[in-house]
Amino acid sequence: MRLQNKVIIVTGSTTGIGKAIAKRCVEEGAKVVLHGLEEEWGKAVLHETRGDKAVLHIEDISREGAAERLVQLAVKTFGKLDAVVNNAALVASSSIHTTDPSFLRKILEVNTIAPFSLIKAALPYLSEQKGCVLNIGSVNAYSGEPNLLAYSVSKGALMTMTRNLGDTLFRENHVRVNQINPGWVLTETEKQRKKDHGLAEDWYKDLPSVYAPAGRILWPAEIAAAAVYWLADESGPISGQVVDIEQHPFIGRNPPKDASTIKTSK
Repeated sequence: MRLQNKVIIVTGSTTGIGKAIAKRCVEEGAKVVLHGLEEEWGKAVLHETRGDKAVLHIEDISREGAAERLVQLAVKTFGKLDAVVNNAALVASSSIHTTDPSFLRKILEVNTIAPFSLIKAALPYLSEQKGCVLNIGSVNAYSGEPNLLAYSVSKGALMTMTRNLGDTLFRENHVRVNQINPGWVLTETEKQRKKDHGLAEDWYKDLPSVYAPAGRILWPAEIAAAAVYWLADESGPISGQVVDIEQHPFIGRNPPKDASTIKTSK
């Protein structure tokens, strides 16, 4: 039980990567604050985590006061707070031609400012426990795909924040801040997104090797397994680190011109 008795907030945990992380945390002995927008999905995850090990909060993470409400729910329900997983994110296609300032602000509010607000609200309690923050970013943080401009900008900003706070908060508060950058992950929403784009029901079973050398893309459970290390005490004093989790080197890997344009990463 690598997370025995720890109390962890996992945002965006009613589906996908967040759901996998929350379930793995409970399996490792933690108590979890589940969060998301989909109440029905959230209740299903709550049932899967046996109820007494988790509590559910449904709210748009970018709403004023949402961060404080999540933190207070954790402390009121479980008596403390050891860690925060900033996983909730808004993934939306956009390019320089389709991105206006209003749209960019919306993406930044959810993907960058909301994680900052949650870290700030949680900091007094994380300091008491000498706890940690794990931000879930994206390999798109380095430059991103042509049709993911706003999203990529938001994840790049998140990565800079992780490195900045990973230094300052560890020195000043003994709170570690690290980040995982997943590559392309087969979540429920990713399956649906590609179907909405006109692909076949089983599109993920036949992918170009340039995107999936292993013959498949990543599973949420594989990201969750990696998350446990950063949330557990075994990661020791390591802070301010960003780890890419993908099956090939992302930077500098240029697909051939005839490769499918199917890809959209986490």
